[in-house]
Amino acid sequence: MEVSFEIVPRNRQAFDQQYQFAQKIAGRFQFINVPDIQRFNIRSWECNTFIDPEQHHFVPHFRAIDFDLKEGHIFQIIEQHELRHVLLVTGDPPDGLNRVFFNTSVLDMIRAIKQRFPNIKVYAGFDPHRSGVQDECLYIHSKAEAGADGFFSQPFYDIRMVEIYLEQMQGLETFIGLSPITTESSKHYWEVKNKVQFPASFRPDYEWNIAFANQAIQLAKETGNNIYFMPIRIDLEKYFAGIALN
Repeated sequence: MEVSFEIVPRNRQAFDQQYQFAQKIAGRFQFINVPDIQRFNIRSWECNTFIDPEQHHFVPHFRAIDFDLKEGHIFQIIEQHELRHVLLVTGDPPDGLNRVFFNTSVLDMIRAIKQRFPNIKVYAGFDPHRSGVQDECLYIHSKAEAGADGFFSQPFYDIRMVEIYLEQMQGLETFIGLSPITTESSKHYWEVKNKVQFPASFRPDYEWNIAFANQAIQLAKETGNNIYFMPIRIDLEKYFAGIALN
């Protein structure tokens, strides 16, 4: 089982603080994922110099709608920053009218990058809350056929749903997403924005989220899968003190 830790690049100081935490518990995280968020000044791929390549695999995220494949800008970024892993997602259209975006399909982006850089590890995302299981799994397998080497999921909150997806994704390298929710306002956000349907047992507290994470970790170990932590505004020490990765 391999484990990835996500760091949101709000600013350099915040990034360094979270990365220092990841380094402090050496050996528990093999990957560092960095999402690309346009409202921040630091782009995901620029964080490659913040990461120790001897300790962690660096996985910057790229949003397909931000790139015109004919212009080739994404290829220049990969070459300039000597990237070895990428995570490709579709991306939501930007708010407002002052940002340019393109009708680039993530499937076309996967094909183009894999064709140009066959040795790069190309990951894709999937969202268990976006649509029905059948439609999402068809989309997952379309990405695999386009050349995706593995998958990182949006966070799960129901172990039964994790089991269903892992059954449908046998043979595909999969990272099970975990993002602890510890306030009612955060729970409401995920329900409205991300269409998450929480199980009746869910509680927005550390105890529930730690117990669920340990369930998912045990399942990942038993099935040969991986874990992807996305901690958002939580006490890292408190949360990870209860996580059984070893």
